[in-house]
Amino acid sequence: MSSETAAATSVSTHILDTSVGRPAEGVALTLSVRSGSGGAWTAHGAGKTDADGRCKDLPALPEGTTHVRLDFAVEEYFVSNKHCIQQAEEQQDAPRVRDSGAFFPEVAITFAVKPGEHYHVPLLLNPFGYSVYRGS
Repeated sequence: MSSETAAATSVSTHILDTSVGRPAEGVALTLSVRSGSGGAWTAHGAGKTDADGRCKDLPALPEGTTHVRLDFAVEEYFVSNKHCIQQAEEQQDAPRVRDSGAFFPEVAITFAVKPGEHYHVPLLLNPFGYSVYRGS
């Protein structure tokens, strides 16, 4: 199959703030790519999550990409949404004395890709933890 007829390899993501059960709007993220596990990372795209917590307009990946990294700048989101931290702290059994802000100021997710596939990577986020998975 020629590169003209091959389907593009693509990435999308969304963030759900599980501390409030709502999408995380306005989280800045960057998309970086590399070829081979020892290759250098190259910035390839950037965006912010929309009101639905989604970032759908990331560029297709360059041919030869084997690994992708999504870097989410979550600290700014939590600083501007302090109610999320307060609500999460109220749900914790741990001592209430904490630093202000999110425990994780950024989240970096690295994953392998194969040509022609679409990768949707949801981030489930709260001020004290996160999880990710390959969505559909």
